[in-house]
Amino acid sequence: MTEAAKKIFQEAIKLPAMERASLIEELLSSMDKPDPELDKLWVKETEDRLAAYRRGDMKSYTADEVFAELGRT
Repeated sequence: MTEAAKKIFQEAIKLPAMERASLIEELLSSMDKPDPELDKLWVKETEDRLAAYRRGDMKSYTADEVFAELGRT
């Protein structure tokens, strides 16, 4: 963390809890900016995957199968 960020943090922790919560919410929302181009890519990817599944080119797995596989690694 930079010295500037450390200084801001030290000031922020002095705020009342509700103000700190609001600040946190604002900081987090400032990081989540929509990207229309990325959204288009994800839409195409999901449509392609669904089409592949419907054609029988892609297998589906139950949640139990997925979690069992994760437990083996």
